[in-house]
Amino acid sequence: MSRARAIPPFHVMDLLARAKQLEAEGQSVLHLEVGEPDFATARPIIDAGILALRQLRTHYTAATGLPELRQAIADYYRRRFDISLDPRRVVVTPGASGALQLALSVLTEASDSILLTDPGYPCNRNIAKVLGVNSIDVPVTSQSNYQFHASHISEHWQGNTRAAMVASPSNPTGTIIERSVMSDLSAAVRSRGGYLIVDEIYQGLVYDVDEYTALDLSDDIFVINSFSKYFGMTGWRIGWMVVPESFVDDVDRVAQNLFLAPPTVSQYAALVAFAPETDEILQQRVVMFKERRDYLLPVLSDLGFKVPVKPQGAFYIYADCSDITRDSFQWTRELLEKEGVAVTPGIDFGEFEANTHVRFAYTRSVDELQRAMCRIGRFIK
Repeated sequence: MSRARAIPPFHVMDLLARAKQLEAEGQSVLHLEVGEPDFATARPIIDAGILALRQLRTHYTAATGLPELRQAIADYYRRRFDISLDPRRVVVTPGASGALQLALSVLTEASDSILLTDPGYPCNRNIAKVLGVNSIDVPVTSQSNYQFHASHISEHWQGNTRAAMVASPSNPTGTIIERSVMSDLSAAVRSRGGYLIVDEIYQGLVYDVDEYTALDLSDDIFVINSFSKYFGMTGWRIGWMVVPESFVDDVDRVAQNLFLAPPTVSQYAALVAFAPETDEILQQRVVMFKERRDYLLPVLSDLGFKVPVKPQGAFYIYADCSDITRDSFQWTRELLEKEGVAVTPGIDFGEFEANTHVRFAYTRSVDELQRAMCRIGRFIK
């Protein structure tokens, strides 16, 4: 019970629950809090899932996933990044969270530590905590693009540190790690006998810059990805991880015991996620996300928020609200109660300068964003 009680709540989910309650009471609520695309799963994927059910594909698959889906993911890397990848290294998982559980399970022992950015996705440190692994939360600022540099590794690596985890694009900041910086990170971690875990679940949702994958830099990196964000399959709970060859059997054994297998219907649906007709739909959505970001950035600045680093990916803006409030936790709750706008306080992503930051998720239409900004402007005044 002590480990469970040590896990802090995911505040955005509490915020969402309160927002839903207000909506049930008849209040209009504009949602800028949850990191979930507002688009429904693309129709070709839905149709594939329905077909799988009609074909009675409801039994367990292998613990590491359907062979044809693992091959399809390997083919995706070949087409998109010109990388030759053995599908045996691809492990299909119950969401990206399932992938991280597998990675930490094979890389760490109880009392080991991993390096995480602060701010960063909160569930990462909590998953580590459940596994008995200590997270070393390293403050990162706009000076380093809210990301690790190799200097962070050398400064914070300890004798019991086994891995460092980064996200590119990141949640909550939407920033991207430049290829040269990622290469230096990989070398710094490898020189200390550790492993780099790279969260690429927002791959595809990238604006203004060329994409790459960390798999292009080294075969010793654990790369986590998901069908949730770019592919719009959040509720299907399906992701994947590419693991170094030497860890394939270990990951398979742990997956057999933790999950038995990923969701079968979701796997068959995900096979169509890479189809040309699906990608055409998804690319149109990327254009819309960029339009939303480009609308929101200048308006937030006019309202008094500061965004020192322009987000180049995902669908988040991590804004400094220190000129508006010094208690973003209380501010977001009052904003929800008084104006019906839900945004996420910085406390959800760590401790470093959390009280003076909020995250905006631009997962709603420009029209809804405009209405939300009008309400926030009124609330501030």
